[in-house]
Amino acid sequence: MRARLALFAVAITAVAVVCVVLLRTGRIARAAAVPKPVLQMDVIPRTPERLARGKYLVEGILQCTACHSELDFTHRPLRVVPGTKLGGHIFDAAELGMPLETRVVASNISSDPEYGAGNWKDVDFVRALRQGIGHDGRTLFPLMPYEWFRNLSDEDLASAIVYIRSLPPVHIKRPKTSLPEQFRNVFQPLSAAEHVPEPDRTDRIGYGKYLVNAGHCTACHTPHNQQGAPIAGMDFSGGDLLIGNWGPDPRAIIAVAALNLTPDASGLSYFDENMFVNAIRTGQVNARPLANIMPWAFFRNLTDDDLKAIFAYLQTLKPVKHRVDNTEPPTYCKLCQHKHGYGAMN
Repeated sequence: MRARLALFAVAITAVAVVCVVLLRTGRIARAAAVPKPVLQMDVIPRTPERLARGKYLVEGILQCTACHSELDFTHRPLRVVPGTKLGGHIFDAAELGMPLETRVVASNISSDPEYGAGNWKDVDFVRALRQGIGHDGRTLFPLMPYEWFRNLSDEDLASAIVYIRSLPPVHIKRPKTSLPEQFRNVFQPLSAAEHVPEPDRTDRIGYGKYLVNAGHCTACHTPHNQQGAPIAGMDFSGGDLLIGNWGPDPRAIIAVAALNLTPDASGLSYFDENMFVNAIRTGQVNARPLANIMPWAFFRNLTDDDLKAIFAYLQTLKPVKHRVDNTEPPTYCKLCQHKHGYGAMN
């Protein structure tokens, strides 16, 4: 037994000596350190591909500047007020249907180090977009569409962050969001999202669904009840009111009802994909203009293929009979519980 143990010890020693020699001479590869997943990095590697993809997403389907900038609605398409891009925005409480003492603020997320996000880490953006957690640990007001952004693929999310952080700083100080007592501690962050893979772009309908989710279309086009909950069975059928100075006169407050996007006769049944693409490109359905609050100013930057994928997905939705027309006098609609054109005919 002692002889066997002695031989085993000699063998182990010999192997150890050989391994040391081979390591020193480079003949055994050292184990490479396992890198962090890209969305756990303090700094996401910047690449030309991510920068280009991020620009396409942020200036298109994600429409980040629509909330985090000042907008000029007197132009068609609307445009960002020069010098305010990603510099934040204070929302009017009436626009949100909130008590007047409410102050909801889209933060300055430009690269300004004093008033913006210049000193944030990339993981701060990841937590905001995937979980609704601000860089200071607070839960973000759910006007920020993190419920939808959390489903962006890891690479698309990384690309959006890379592009946002490449834009010039905007030196505008914004106050913090302030909510009435009854709304404090009501909103809770989402759990950490698992890895989200790249969508299959060869699956046209599936990729269209991915883009519709990224554009959070249902946030406006699914009607909500007085408690703010989506009305069951009314997905994408329109009727929710968007109230603000969306028209050519910046002093005039107008109400615009989101339209029915389902393939029902009261929705998009008469559209084909070319008509859909043209409507988004021009902001018009034949001679009728789309409201400027509808973010066609951003969606028009998408490729024809992506717009056609969106249309292909919308055609698969359950048809919902719900007539909505912004050219008609508003009347009460029992289906969506709002007042809009043709409401009484539903």
